[in-house]
Amino acid sequence: MGIYSEDLSEIFGRVQGVFFRKYTQAEGKRLGLVGWVLNTEQGTVRGQLQGPGSKVKEMQDWLRNKGSPKSKITKAEFSNEKEIESLEHSDFRINKQKKV
Repeated sequence: MGIYSEDLSEIFGRVQGVFFRKYTQAEGKRLGLVGWVLNTEQGTVRGQLQGPGSKVKEMQDWLRNKGSPKSKITKAEFSNEKEIESLEHSDFRINKQKKV
């Protein structure tokens, strides 16, 4: 099975101020994924996942349907899925700087 990179275009809903990034980081690490997650100025969350395709799909399902205990996800959009030669990240981190 190949290594996949998936840009999390955006996760919409009540996803800021509810430890969404922290739970996303923990779930990503649990699944053996690497990447990053950050809050946007629009009140959404963006990020990137990399790892085995089946684990990326499992994480997408978690992001669509579960999230952090106090979050309320209304929509999850994923884009730019592709197979890659090697991982571009060494861990799963939370970016503190908000992205426009």
